[in-house]
Amino acid sequence: MKITQVDAIPFAIPYRKPLKFASGEARTADHVLVRVHTDEGLVGVAEAPPRPYTYGETQRSIVAVLESIFAPAVVGLSPLRREVVHERLDRTIGNPAAKAALDMALWDIIGQAAGRSVTELLGGWTDRMRVAHMVGFAPPEQMVAEAQRVREEHGITTFKVKVGRRPHTLDVRACRALREGLGEEVELYVDGNRGWTASESARALREMDDLGLTLAEELCPADDVLGRRWLVERSPIPFVADESATRPGEVTRELLSGAANAISIKTARTGFSTSQRVLHQCEGLGVEVVLGNQIDGQIGTVCSAAFGAAHRHTARRAGELSNFLDMSDDLLAEPVRITGGTVAVRQVPGLGIELDPDKLARYRQDT
Repeated sequence: MKITQVDAIPFAIPYRKPLKFASGEARTADHVLVRVHTDEGLVGVAEAPPRPYTYGETQRSIVAVLESIFAPAVVGLSPLRREVVHERLDRTIGNPAAKAALDMALWDIIGQAAGRSVTELLGGWTDRMRVAHMVGFAPPEQMVAEAQRVREEHGITTFKVKVGRRPHTLDVRACRALREGLGEEVELYVDGNRGWTASESARALREMDDLGLTLAEELCPADDVLGRRWLVERSPIPFVADESATRPGEVTRELLSGAANAISIKTARTGFSTSQRVLHQCEGLGVEVVLGNQIDGQIGTVCSAAFGAAHRHTARRAGELSNFLDMSDDLLAEPVRITGGTVAVRQVPGLGIELDPDKLARYRQDT
């Protein structure tokens, strides 16, 4: 079996409301659908969500690099030759979402060819993932109302709270309101998207010490090297490296330097192959992992759930799998459903991604 063609199709689906956080704001899901075709008729599917304010990729740059560089490099190869594929992709610096989508589409093909789900091929630990929901910037009462609605409608009891605004006392008030509005049984953790300084972060954590927060993610920039180490030494809870740890070398740097003591894994950023390497690094070093979200659509959520459910350590915590709820629509023929606070892995060969052709025709941007 050989790869014969790689499609990079830009599409745009509006959000029901803007998603606001310290490093940016998203009003539309301007993503890229990636399809890899083979000479045996199998087609692998994934999506690449560009995040220019974090990784520098745009929708146009993802399409361009896939069409002009990555597709010519992999056409003619067997999907099984993943090491050769990655060696060729890695000749080009950056472009993590484009590389990740191509990798996941290849795994989709391999699963279809083998008659096994990707979750089974990666490890087969469980058949579902608990879900964590991200609560973005809004007045505290609106943040509480959203979290209460999500808990009531979907059974979700873990919430990631976006912080990083100035004055940071607004974030502290929001976290306190969420704890009071949701009760003690709900898990809360915070993500600053590099919005605070180390001293602001330390103060905020002290002021929230009684709220039972479980994690703090990227409160200040990775380039604040000494300040970040100083903060992590004093943090009462694990400090998660996310956008500062986008590849294995950065994971090693952040953990061994003392700049973090937990890692967020995002399949939209490192695919399945590199995500598994990052996971094994973390297991070997004895640090926790969180299955993160790059504001994925439902296609990306299917991919994240497939990876998270495959491994013990990713399935241990709730994964960030609900951001698609803020999108007004999606491309899947069978939508992702969150039931009892969990997303089930699709029990079919590959990833089980079936596109709705009418929706693709409606939202694609290249026709």
